[in-house]
Parts: sequence; C-alpha cells; structure tokens
Amino acid sequence: MKKAVVTGGTHGMGLAIVRELLARGAEVVLTGRNERNLEEARTTLKGEAAHVVRSDAASMADIAALGELVTERLGSVDYLFVNHGIAQFAELAEVTEEAWDRHFAVNTKGAFFTVQRLAPLLDDGGAVVFTTVANDVVFPGLAAYSASKEAMRAFAHVLAVELLPRKIRVNSVAPGYIKTPSMGVTDLTEEQRREFERQGDESTPLRRMGTVEEVAAAALFLAETATFTTNVELAVDGGLAQGLGH
Repeated sequence: MKKAVVTGGTHGMGLAIVRELLARGAEVVLTGRNERNLEEARTTLKGEAAHVVRSDAASMADIAALGELVTERLGSVDYLFVNHGIAQFAELAEVTEEAWDRHFAVNTKGAFFTVQRLAPLLDDGGAVVFTTVANDVVFPGLAAYSASKEAMRAFAHVLAVELLPRKIRVNSVAPGYIKTPSMGVTDLTEEQRREFERQGDESTPLRRMGTVEEVAAAALFLAETATFTTNVELAVDGGLAQGLGH
C-alpha cells in the first residue's frame, strides 16, 4: 500500500488528488484549515485509509505537529503533494501588507517548511509534487498570489537538486483556470466568480476550464508514473501558458 500526504486536501484540486489516491488503494493523510471542509471530508472519505487533519500551513507549530502525526500514522511516505494555498483578489491599490504577508506565509513559507519537516519521512525514490500556477500568465488582481507561487516554483527547482542523492523526484503541476465552486479565490462575489469563469472559458485555447480531476490525474502521473522525470513543471491549463491560438 502506498502512503501519501496531501496538504490542502479537503477541497478542490487537493480533494480530487486524495480521492484518486484512495481509489488506487493508498493510505493518505490530508490537511485543511476550514472547519466546514474538514468536516465534509471526514464525512465523505469513509474508511481507515484517510486521515483528515486540521493544520495551518502558516503555523510552524502546526507543521511540526503534522510531522509527528505522519510519523505516528504512516511511519514513512511515498508521495508528498504540497497543494495548499490561498488566493485573495485585490487590485494594486487594495493590496494590504497583511494580505501580502499572509499569502507568503501560507503559499511560500508554509510550502517550504512542510517539505523540510516531511522530507526525512519520504522513502528514498519517493516523490514531491507542488501545485504552482500556469507560468507566464497574468491574472489581474492576484499579484500577491502570483508572486508567492513564483517563489514556490523557484525553490522547487532547488529542492529537486538537493533531494537527488535520495532519488526523490520533485516536480510541479501548474493549473490554469480550473472549475471549482470558489474558482480557487476566496471572497469573490457571485458576479466576480462568473466573470472569472467567463475569462477562463474565453482565454483558454481549448475554450473551456479544466476540472479538478484533470489536475489530479496530472499530479498522480508525476508522482507515480513518471519515474524518470524530475525538476519538471507540467502545465494543466488547456494551452494557456503556451499561447496556443493567439
């Protein structure tokens, strides 16, 4: 039985990754912070193979506690999916220092130190998969989010080199517009969400948004199937970052 950790695994793309792992017979520790999402995950993911854990990626204490829990429940890990993240919409004049710092605390600092804490638990030959964002694509109103994900992209490359001696592969999946209830952005109004969906359909070369299942399939491919691939970012964006059709 494979063993995996999925941060941000209680909703959206992370939950789709968890469901696919469970369908393949894996045992999974999944984290989240939103109490409603945590409770829904506990209710819907039945069985002893799913361990739903409340953990805030911005908290070093929570990251340390996650390491202890993974040691206790799983012992060692085959795959680590660093999927958690926040995105808050704000144009230039509306971005606050607090919001900026929160993006980097969760998306960047949280991602790095999660890997630092859990890397000793990864089996040699295992895999880390980061969730970044479609490269070279401008999402107006998401400056803090985009910057924090670019930082993640940078240290993912470094970690791919540092973990080579243990044959641990480090790759990233880079989604474009993905259809979720929140569109991955907190506090959007209904009008803003519809506009975001319209932009996704119109700007994506395949003329539709992706699904969480398509992101999960790509993430599992990088972790489980692509055993001769490391330091790669796989775009799941309908050709958006490649500029097809423009």
